[in-house]
Amino acid sequence: MVQRVLPTEEASDLLALVREIADEQLLPQVDEAEAQARFPREVFATLGRAGLLSLPYPEEHGGGGQPYEVYLQVVEEIARAWMSVAVGVSVHSLTCFPLATRGTPEQQERWLTGMLSGDQLGAYCLSEPQAGSDVAAIRTRAVRDGDDYVITGTKAWISHAGHADFYTLFARTSDDGGRGLSCFHVPADSLGLGFAEPERKMGLHCDTVGEVIFDGVRLGAEHRVGDEGQGMPLALAALDSGRLGIAAAATGLAQRALEVASAYATEREQFGRPIADNQGLAFLLADMAAAVGSARATYLHAARLKDAGLPHTQEASIAKLVATDAAMRVTTDAVQVLGGYGYTTDFPAERYMREAKVTQIFEGTNQIQRLVISRQVLAAHR
Repeated sequence: MVQRVLPTEEASDLLALVREIADEQLLPQVDEAEAQARFPREVFATLGRAGLLSLPYPEEHGGGGQPYEVYLQVVEEIARAWMSVAVGVSVHSLTCFPLATRGTPEQQERWLTGMLSGDQLGAYCLSEPQAGSDVAAIRTRAVRDGDDYVITGTKAWISHAGHADFYTLFARTSDDGGRGLSCFHVPADSLGLGFAEPERKMGLHCDTVGEVIFDGVRLGAEHRVGDEGQGMPLALAALDSGRLGIAAAATGLAQRALEVASAYATEREQFGRPIADNQGLAFLLADMAAAVGSARATYLHAARLKDAGLPHTQEASIAKLVATDAAMRVTTDAVQVLGGYGYTTDFPAERYMREAKVTQIFEGTNQIQRLVISRQVLAAHR
């Protein structure tokens, strides 16, 4: 079991509850659910009832009032059991960020309380078929029509597409480049909202991902979150938090792969002794443990900066980069430790490796993270 130092006794009790739910309710069903690509709505309901879908938001709006340092460790524990669900928790938290930080008191009373109730699940509509990392290239338009906006366009790679209760949307309200984007809260029952067939992915099969189609969706102006044209900084601020969620999830996935590999190495015998007695393999496990520990340290450092109200864009990108690269390396090495069995679906190691790959891609590719980090480093000297 991972040793953790938590800021309060309440946080320690919370993490113990999460570990119990993960071990007793998530782990027993993850293999079958992933094989069937079944969207785990009932699992999200379980987490919602336990108050785990709203942890980093204020209690006055129905949140858990927990610091990010605690919330991210919860995400890690969930990922250790079921990566698709941990990604879903991180995505849901991301969808609530704009309304929680820029919404008016009236908007927060009307929508945010429900979003944080544990009964709802959100989707974050930022990427498009031709606008992934290049957010300024977004083409989905929100055209003002009296007291309404009429929204037309297609969003791509959207987790929870077709299953969410609301969609946090970024759309173009002017042609002023990145300054022409605005944010909107879109209820799932909005007329004109449609969905394409889910993507057939390499991994994270329970994380349903697809296109969300806005075909003349009409929204009252009160659904706009923040000022018109302020969507870009809001999206980027949300991504700082979202990248920390993915870093924590990737760390949990790597932790699970390390545990599976270590258990196998102590049980599997060759030449009359456990393969763990071979120094070459033992050192491989040591490197895996070092990678997991480094990943955890980077995301916790960034989280503590965020909790202190300090700038953390560079540290969030470092955490995402380090943790997801570590997850890819550790899960690949786990397959190696299991040998031929690691390459079969009878053991979960191959699934962990497939799931790890996408962590280097979503919430900004790791090449984009390097760009963000280098710009931050160089800006400090200019």
